[in-house]
Amino acid sequence: MNASVAQPIRVFLIDDHASVLWGLERLIQSGKPQLEAVGSATGLAKALQTLGQAAPDVILLDMDLGQESGLDAIPTLLAHSSAKILILTGMRDKAMHDKAVLAGARGVVEKEAPAEAILLAIAKVHAGEIWLDRAATGRIFAALAHQNVPRTPDPEQQKIAGLTEREREIVAMTARNAGASAKDIAQSLHISDSTLRNHLTSIYSKLGVANRLELFAYAHRHGLDGSSA
Repeated sequence: MNASVAQPIRVFLIDDHASVLWGLERLIQSGKPQLEAVGSATGLAKALQTLGQAAPDVILLDMDLGQESGLDAIPTLLAHSSAKILILTGMRDKAMHDKAVLAGARGVVEKEAPAEAILLAIAKVHAGEIWLDRAATGRIFAALAHQNVPRTPDPEQQKIAGLTEREREIVAMTARNAGASAKDIAQSLHISDSTLRNHLTSIYSKLGVANRLELFAYAHRHGLDGSSA
């Protein structure tokens, strides 16, 4: 964890088992001063009652909430909070993991993972990264690429026209290398990691996307992947 973080990462916990919440709260508190548990709930309705006041940065969400589905709760949570959602689950169904990310979660970590891995996943997701293994990343990028979304030259063409030649090159490289890390892409482009991050920030702003997953889908929908399509 980075000791230079000025404010703690505010974490809200949602799990249908009170005993699990108890343990997670103490896990988060063990990450002080970088992490802070700001609330918990055993279901979606209770979470919505307190999310506004808690103002979390990251929501740690169980996929199986007993009578409710954590997967179905993702869109509602995103509509009521600006927090990033990280799935913490005991489910081993990879298809369900993928669906959670496609629904808007920023990653999936299994409950059997070491405590250090859970804390690191929270920090990475808060920093804007996607917490997935390479196999999951490849599956999700492939699913996005094959979505049957019609190409719309307007008004998106105006956004695309605002990209510089270098930014177009970065978009194409990112779209062609779904499973590559940011470091690998930067090396392929012969630029530093920080320069790549600066370019991606500009690209995200111009195209109205939030992360590499959305950029990948956008690039394939609008022919920015460098293919002949």
